[in-house]
Amino acid sequence: MADVTMPQLGETVTEGTITRWFKNVGDTVAMDEILFEVSTDKVDSEVPSPIAGTLTEILASEGAVVEVGQILARIGDAGIASARAAVAEPAPIGAAPAAPAAPAAPVQPAAAPAPSAPAAWAAATDITMPQLGETVTEGTITRWFKNVGDTVAMDEILFEVSTDKVDSEVPSPVAGTLLEIVAVEGAVVEVGQVLARVGSAGAAPTAAPIEVTVPAPLTPPPAPAAEPAPIVEGLILSPVVRRLIADNGIDVSTLTGTGVGGRITRADVERVIQSHAVGTTPAPLVTAPLVTPVVAAPLVTPPVVAAPVVTPPVVTPPPIAAPAAPLPVAGARDEIVPLNNIRKRTGEHMVMSKSTSPHVLTAIEVDYERVEHVRRANQAGWKIDEGFSLTYLPFIARAVVDALRDFPHLNASFGGDHLVVHDEVNLAVAVDIDFNGLLAPVVKGAGGKRLRQLARDIVDVAARTRTKQLRPADLSGGTFTLTNAGQYGTMMQFPIINQPQVAILSTDGVKRKPVVVTDEFGNESIAIHSVGVLAMAWDHRAFDGAYAAAFLNRIREIIETRNWEAEVH
Repeated sequence: MADVTMPQLGETVTEGTITRWFKNVGDTVAMDEILFEVSTDKVDSEVPSPIAGTLTEILASEGAVVEVGQILARIGDAGIASARAAVAEPAPIGAAPAAPAAPAAPVQPAAAPAPSAPAAWAAATDITMPQLGETVTEGTITRWFKNVGDTVAMDEILFEVSTDKVDSEVPSPVAGTLLEIVAVEGAVVEVGQVLARVGSAGAAPTAAPIEVTVPAPLTPPPAPAAEPAPIVEGLILSPVVRRLIADNGIDVSTLTGTGVGGRITRADVERVIQSHAVGTTPAPLVTAPLVTPVVAAPLVTPPVVAAPVVTPPVVTPPPIAAPAAPLPVAGARDEIVPLNNIRKRTGEHMVMSKSTSPHVLTAIEVDYERVEHVRRANQAGWKIDEGFSLTYLPFIARAVVDALRDFPHLNASFGGDHLVVHDEVNLAVAVDIDFNGLLAPVVKGAGGKRLRQLARDIVDVAARTRTKQLRPADLSGGTFTLTNAGQYGTMMQFPIINQPQVAILSTDGVKRKPVVVTDEFGNESIAIHSVGVLAMAWDHRAFDGAYAAAFLNRIREIIETRNWEAEVH
């Protein structure tokens, strides 16, 4: 039997979301046949099976967030699948029930032991606490939307959980009957901990009333290294609510909870924050911290002659945090558009890049007239030979890879506190996915390729990006990035560096405009040429402005003076 694991789909990718399984347990799978689809912050990719056999087990359901290297499924022969199917069948009526495995959640009190579960529970699916953020380790169960014995549809909201990052309604990964709730409302649970079990309708116990399977109120033990949620006048505050209250200096005693059992929800706190922002009557602000620290008086040794006059220290009250921006209210005709996984991960990566690198923008104007003459003369024949149009991008790419030889610190990446200057030029090219996201596949070995081959490779990776046919290696190893907004006629844009690289070049629109030209005798005249701007964002840790400007000047020199006619043939 072989384990199928989450592949590495990029240098910086650490996790992905299983968006679809193309096979079910028991299905025959051929080697390299598409097995599942996974979405990461870099790419949506269809992953083939590494071996041929029978899919005997699926360990990560659709919607699950899994780490690189985590086991997702197992593939073996047909006999193994049949054996597993037999184990999953309900036990015959009258058969002795088998005790279920002990849950990972807090143990119930001895006074209210849970009854033994039927053998059919072996077919149940464990519902675990999901990973709702890279740094999230625990959450608070704030509400169950289903009771034991209720029917649950796949993707139907099952429970609500609150973490220090987000309040989230979590759907059921499978359809069936809710057989058991292990973690009650208010329990603080760790990521991966079993919260409930869902099985087939026939698996629910019928001899005893439904309430028998509901666990007695639990006193969940706190996570070893996590601070428990505070209780104020009998009310539990989730981590995200606690953070909002602290950040905005709100007196907890003035809040009215609208959640289950009078629980103070995130919405309750945000209403108060919004009232502060619009100037309505707000809840009174905290004038002193909730916990007043005991400050020991300093020991004063009296002088021998006379005691000095002691001026009491001036105590400056802590500043009140500015209220958070009010949340938008959707109107009747407004459309709610959820962010897809690529947009979320791109946003996170760009925010990280801005906070990591001191970004600087340097731009230069380039005269493309020599390039334009070659494009016009060869466009028709190029289209017949190659099947795609001859654009400005391969000319720019060719100039960039040549200029990088003269300015190697642009072809570099940061490795912690040091700069790694790469010998090979691997050119990443930003590709728009029908306005639904952006990826940057890599043209490997670009430094040794001429214009025609660079053009072919750029078109190839762009086409495979838009059809979800990229391989994991296509998104790793980039050393310098191009982003091409010029097709829309942009004047200049300030791109964000693709970490851990040190620079990214924006190729903006080329337009016909009047320029001053000088002939061989030094005489100046006005002519109409094709002119555009190249704008580069760069990391000031790696080099200074003179180095960046000299690099751009070298690119301009190559574009304006090279014999491009020889390059296209």
